[in-house]
Amino acid sequence: MSEPANVVLLYVPCGSEQEAISIGRALLERRLIACANIYPSRSLYYWEGRIADEAEHVLICKTDRSRAKAARKQVLALHSYELPCVIQIEPTDVNPEYAKWVMGEVAAGTPRGQGGNQPAQD
Repeated sequence: MSEPANVVLLYVPCGSEQEAISIGRALLERRLIACANIYPSRSLYYWEGRIADEAEHVLICKTDRSRAKAARKQVLALHSYELPCVIQIEPTDVNPEYAKWVMGEVAAGTPRGQGGNQPAQD
C-alpha cells in the first residue's frame, strides 16, 4: 500500500477552542498525529429530546492509519463530552511529499523531547 493511502484524518468537534488545543497538543506530544487544525463551528443536533444549538471548535488531525486507533483512544480519554464524536476520514489521494512528512512525524512513536524528529532550535 502506498504512503498516500495510509494518511487519515480524525474529525473531532470540541466544546471550546481551549479543549481542541489541549487535545491536539496531547496527541502531538505523544506523536500520535503529525498535525492538528482547529476551526470554529456551530452545531445543531438533537440531545436529550431537544434541539441544541452550540458553538464548537472542530479539531482535524492528520495521522497514519497505524496510529489512528491510539489517537482515537487518547481523544476519548481527554474529551469533555459525554458522547464525543471521533470520525476517521480516509482520503482517496494525498500528495506524496505531504504523506511522507506525516509518516515521518508519527513513525517513531517517540514522544517529543525523547529522540523523535524535532525542528532545529535557534
